[in-house]
Amino acid sequence: MEQNLAKMIDHTQLKPDTTKEKIEQICKEARDNNFMSVCVNPYWVSYCKDLLEGTDVKVCTVIGFPLGATTTETKVFETRQAIENGAEEVDMVINVGELKSGNKDVVQKDIEAVVKEAEGKALVKVIIETSLLSEEEKVTASELTKTGGADFVKTSTGFSGGGATVEDISLMRKTVGPDLGVKASGGVRDYEGAKAVIEAGATRIGASAGIAIVHGGKGTSDY
Repeated sequence: MEQNLAKMIDHTQLKPDTTKEKIEQICKEARDNNFMSVCVNPYWVSYCKDLLEGTDVKVCTVIGFPLGATTTETKVFETRQAIENGAEEVDMVINVGELKSGNKDVVQKDIEAVVKEAEGKALVKVIIETSLLSEEEKVTASELTKTGGADFVKTSTGFSGGGATVEDISLMRKTVGPDLGVKASGGVRDYEGAKAVIEAGATRIGASAGIAIVHGGKGTSDY
């Protein structure tokens, strides 16, 4: 069970004060525990790729992070550069403001542009930032993620308050159906929390508390 659970975890370090030593630490922890990936800011992608050479731990990075308010062209460039630097998964933030303005076409085209850039090269997860959305907006964002061709819909950045809840995961899973990935991110700090979101439909967990999740104990970070 621990091994299977480990392969559902993106071991995460996205804080602005992240040091080289912290990056080295999470890469070592990811290797030792056989996590699915490390999830880091774009600056650290190439370094993580070097540190993880010869392992099956992937490098995941974030696009348009944490606000989602950069232009589509900027997100596409970030995606291209991240892949060139070694990223195999990219977690992009939707344009939350445009979603809340009702401009669904803008949001979908934003997603589609990143998906097109990553096609055949990297898996795409779409962060909808559930803590800022109404239930109706969560459904809409999840639908747009699916129609936009992404591989996963993801709850949160960890930077806007709140995080993954069982209720949101259940709603997202119901909306996208059985085939799209659902990533719970933010606030999953221990085995019981991980078990709860998995039972609700999550197929991936983003957390800095990966060791606590797979080996017991409790993590403290929201990321």
